[in-house]
Amino acid sequence: MNVDRAKEHASKILTCGKGKLYVDAAQISRLKEAITKDDVRQLIADKIITKRKTNEQSRGRARDATHARKKGRKRGYGKRKGTMNVRTEHKKNWIRKVRRLRVELKRLQKETPKDVEKLGYRNLYNKITGNYFRGKNYLDAFVKGKKI
Repeated sequence: MNVDRAKEHASKILTCGKGKLYVDAAQISRLKEAITKDDVRQLIADKIITKRKTNEQSRGRARDATHARKKGRKRGYGKRKGTMNVRTEHKKNWIRKVRRLRVELKRLQKETPKDVEKLGYRNLYNKITGNYFRGKNYLDAFVKGKKI
C-alpha cells in the first residue's frame, strides 16, 4: 500500500491528522505490504505507526493563578480592566436594584399610604419586577405624581 494511503487509514483509526502520525522508517517495507485497514490496525498495534504527542499549552500556572484569586490575591487596582458595573455579574446588579426598590416601595407604603393605594401596591410591585423604574428617585417621583 502507498505510504500516504496507509497514513490516511491510520489517521482515521487514531482520529488525528496525517501530520501527527509517525511512521518508523526502518519498517517501511512492512507498511508497503499492508493492503487492508485491518493490516494498518496491526501496524498500529506493532508500534510501526504511532501518534505523536501533542505539545499543548500547560494550564498549571493558570490553575495556580485562579487559586490565588479565590484567596483574594491578584485583585488589586492594577489588575482591573473594566468598570465595577462590567466586573460584577449583571444578574447580581439586577437583584440588588430590585431589592432596593422593593424596600423603598414598602417605606413609601408606610409613609404615604394614600399615594401608593391610589396607584395600587401590587401594580407598582409588578412594575418594579418589569424594570419600569431606573432607581429609587424615579419610583418616588412616580408615586408622588412628579414628572422627571
